[in-house]
Amino acid sequence: MVGRLSIALAIAALAFSQSAEQKPSAPVPEQPKPAAAPAAAPQTSPIQVQVNEVIVPVTVTDEKGRFVSNLDAQDFRIFDEGKEQHLHFFSREQKQPVVVGFLVDMSNANRLHWKTYQDATIELVLNLLPGDDPRYSGYLITYGNEAEVAVDTTPDAEKLVDKLRKIKPGGGAALYDAIDLACRKRHVMEGEPYDPRRVLIIIGDGHDTASKKSLDEVLELAQRNLITIYGIGTTAFGFNSEGDKNLVRLTEETGGRVEYPLQGLYSGVSGYLSTPSDEGNYAYKVGTGGYAAEISGGIFHAVANIAGEITTQYILRYTPDINPKTEGKAFRNIRVAVNLPNIKIRARKGYYPAAP
Repeated sequence: MVGRLSIALAIAALAFSQSAEQKPSAPVPEQPKPAAAPAAAPQTSPIQVQVNEVIVPVTVTDEKGRFVSNLDAQDFRIFDEGKEQHLHFFSREQKQPVVVGFLVDMSNANRLHWKTYQDATIELVLNLLPGDDPRYSGYLITYGNEAEVAVDTTPDAEKLVDKLRKIKPGGGAALYDAIDLACRKRHVMEGEPYDPRRVLIIIGDGHDTASKKSLDEVLELAQRNLITIYGIGTTAFGFNSEGDKNLVRLTEETGGRVEYPLQGLYSGVSGYLSTPSDEGNYAYKVGTGGYAAEISGGIFHAVANIAGEITTQYILRYTPDINPKTEGKAFRNIRVAVNLPNIKIRARKGYYPAAP
């Protein structure tokens, strides 16, 4: 045993002496530490969509304006610049996930019925944001002389409601800048614009007196970002607004529409605005019960129509059969057809294949 131990020690000593005589290897130069990757920018600007797939929300109503909600995929045909496309996604589920931007006109023009529209916007928020499902979210943009993201994208309806209760109108109207903010300067939810999809609701009369952006610029931006725009017009009964045509263009070309809750409310009210107010028709004087009931009824109807349409639309998706290198810059027209008589179809007019 002692002999074996001596031999082992001798071998170890020999190995050590040989390694000591060898020339030491050159030290490995210290590699510079890689620069820290820049922090990921928050998803606020801009909201861009590279359109490999086109989403087309479609509303179908009968001759009386009632929603037709029992159609199937085979009932629809969609044409891109006149060429029929193959649908690879179809949905008719109610309560489809959405991100809703509420754009509230804070100009002096809305002072007369401000409390009414304040309540209407709160009702819309509570209708469209259930609060217990993160797939439904919204944000609030107010616009007077300037547009501001008052509440960024959140599934918490109470944050929007709390802010709405505190704001007051005053100043001009920067509507187009508000739409620009909605497309560029708010937090984006995962899955946009397909699931959830993007909706804007403008609560105002459509006029613009203070924006740096133009109507054409923001309409194109909304179309590029696959946004559907709705409007609740605030023009009072008996008045006209030059902004009405702006609301109509913004909504119709993106697949939405405008509700006018204060128009035509009093046609069935005997004596209102047709004969002088006296004790015989005092119940319909401004500020009394009959007047307030007419206003509330019109607002409730408008809110129900907008909320109902957003949550009951058909969703069609297809990948356009085009060459993006040669056809990617031009606006492309869409036409949706349904194999039924006496129905009305509402969908976006078209899209831009290239991101902004």
